[in-house]
Amino acid sequence: MIRVIRARYKNGVLKPLEKLDLREGEEVEVVIRRSTIRVFGSLLRRRPDLKLEDVDKIIEEIENEGIL
Repeated sequence: MIRVIRARYKNGVLKPLEKLDLREGEEVEVVIRRSTIRVFGSLLRRRPDLKLEDVDKIIEEIENEGIL
């Protein structure tokens, strides 16, 4: 079974942001991938022709529209 979930890393531990249907002690494989919006924002910030305020506005619009 493959299921994609979001998790938050804090104090050395990945904590799922939603309930998981797993048995106690069950092992799973974890693939780490940064949030697409964070990667996209990082790339936009490297553009010298864009102001930081414009980048923030673009990212906010993308998040609000659920585009990525």
